[in-house]
Amino acid sequence: MTMTYRRAVPSDIAACIELRGKTRENAVSVERLKHLGITAASWSADVANGDLPGYVCTDHDQIIGYCFADKRTGEIVVLALLPAWEGRGIGKHLLDSIVADFTKLGFGRLFLGCSSDPKVRSYGFYRHLGWQSTGTFDAHGDEVLEKILSSS
Repeated sequence: MTMTYRRAVPSDIAACIELRGKTRENAVSVERLKHLGITAASWSADVANGDLPGYVCTDHDQIIGYCFADKRTGEIVVLALLPAWEGRGIGKHLLDSIVADFTKLGFGRLFLGCSSDPKVRSYGFYRHLGWQSTGTFDAHGDEVLEKILSSS
């Protein structure tokens, strides 16, 4: 295997934005991200100042997946993976890395928005990993799931 996991750096963000439009479900184009106020410059700045830490997984120096979370709120902002790499534990590894970091930072709870449709892969993925519904929905219509972190 040539996969490598590492902390994301600002210079990764242009590739992350491109990858986001290539995911199997919930793909978001560069144009849509820009409409939402997410650009390479804004995202890179949040990574550089520490507000949006993340991890990337690379294969031969190409980013194949990533996960970022908001250090101010405890929200898992995005977990994205190229379809050819699904089912190999990469998404779980990326998410676990963020969860471990945020546990060390003292967070007692993390949350994320997820499809409420059981046919969508993310629905089962997060629930299988112990994320639970809060019974609420975010501004995008996604169900809010949470993970209560151990204090050990």
